[in-house]
Amino acid sequence: MRKLKEVLRLHALGLSQHQIARSCSISQSTVHQYVSAAQAAGVKWPLNENWDDQQIEKALFPQRPAPTVWRKHQEPDWTRIHEELQKHRDLTLQLVWQEGRESDPEGYGYSRFCELYRRWLKKLDLVLRQEHRAGEKLFVDYAGATLPIHDPQSGEVQSAAVFVAVLGASSYTFAEATTGQDLRNWIGSHIRAFEYFGGLSEIVVPDNLKSAVTHPSYYEPELNPTYRDLGEHYGVAIIPARPYRARDKAKAEVGVQVVQRWIVAALRKHKFFSLAEANQAIGELLARLNQRPFRKREGNRATLFAQLDRPALKPLPATRYEFGKWKTARVNLDYHIEVERHYYSVPYALVHQEVDARLTSDTLEILHRGVRVASHVRSYEPGKATTLTEHMPKAHQKYVGRTPSRLIEDAQQIGPCTGQLAEAILAAKRHPEMGYRSCLGILRLAKTYPAERMEAAARRALRARAYNYQSMDSILKNQLDRLPLPGDSPVQPTVEHDNIRGANYFDAPPETDPPVIQ
Repeated sequence: MRKLKEVLRLHALGLSQHQIARSCSISQSTVHQYVSAAQAAGVKWPLNENWDDQQIEKALFPQRPAPTVWRKHQEPDWTRIHEELQKHRDLTLQLVWQEGRESDPEGYGYSRFCELYRRWLKKLDLVLRQEHRAGEKLFVDYAGATLPIHDPQSGEVQSAAVFVAVLGASSYTFAEATTGQDLRNWIGSHIRAFEYFGGLSEIVVPDNLKSAVTHPSYYEPELNPTYRDLGEHYGVAIIPARPYRARDKAKAEVGVQVVQRWIVAALRKHKFFSLAEANQAIGELLARLNQRPFRKREGNRATLFAQLDRPALKPLPATRYEFGKWKTARVNLDYHIEVERHYYSVPYALVHQEVDARLTSDTLEILHRGVRVASHVRSYEPGKATTLTEHMPKAHQKYVGRTPSRLIEDAQQIGPCTGQLAEAILAAKRHPEMGYRSCLGILRLAKTYPAERMEAAARRALRARAYNYQSMDSILKNQLDRLPLPGDSPVQPTVEHDNIRGANYFDAPPETDPPVIQ
């Protein structure tokens, strides 16, 4: 069709058919056919701008039939077949083909059927060319290849995972080896990548590995709580790639491929005896990789990073992120939760409630509905409990406060004899706690009887060696405290009379000398 337009253009310029044929590399008869058809249809150069190739051909050759696609068999409904394959995970293309052959035995063969389906499928699998804004996205992933680390003593070989982070605009790359792909290594690699770049992107795009995403979802993936904390601390948005959509993180895929080819493969002949030794070698090759010139454009990753990403990155926070794991627990009846075989108290009002616990190396924070309700120093003693008194009910606080010294001090506030009785009760038991209830009963009697009677009753109980609550209660009820103790001299009652001067009279000095009788 382009040569038809060129023939009409050159004919309008006044060239002969022989010259036009030589210029367009076609036969002179074809030129004559095109020119004659245009004259017969009344079509002149320049052509209508709104005409496409099909309209031009229809205007010049209206009698020519439209080209038809010849097919030996009827085209299968590829849309329906594709939906069934997506819906039923165990359904295969071969089974679909066999079902179609049952209704049409003369249909396509299996190889032709598969070829036509894949050709149709390619029309759906379109690729969007992504343009990355400077400082916008950081793509992170683990390489498929690993590095062997040899134990110098046992000779055991462990595979080290290779973490890769790539900035979207400049493709500036960070890589390091870690002991594994667990949560602690995943978070630590992010921290070191941020520090390597010297700033923060707006978005981090990870894959759907378990350390990053707890529950993968096409629309609303659920991030690991610790990973979410990392994003909040550094002020970055974490948007995981869609499951089974590697093109969402094409930069990471390419970055992983480059790292595997230019770093992992280059270190295949090296023997590493520690992770630090491997990372030192990776760092040297990483600097070369970022300085390596591009093939199809000027510059390299380092120059583009300096021009694009580095000025657009956000500054790092003043403090480094402290790794902390999250755990959901339900408060037991004893207002404690179990975290890694240790028990931590929470306010007793939260019994049977579900709380979130965040563990760092030194502390444990407990949150209920996003509000912190308790904080403890981290303990690694299994089976032990860390309890704060303010988390207990009042009755439990009083019970925990019952110690031998405390009970004796409370009894001494009534009087010394009551204190001695409490001390004697506790000393008479095989274990001091066996006398707690007796002491508490005596202290309760002090709310009913005055201190004088309590002291007298305690003195009588001590004399009789009756070291229990029931003796004190019986003495007070029967008013035995008012009687003199056995062996004591009876106390003479004081007689009051007008002729009795009293002791005070004889203690006072005489006012005047008595008269002398001659």
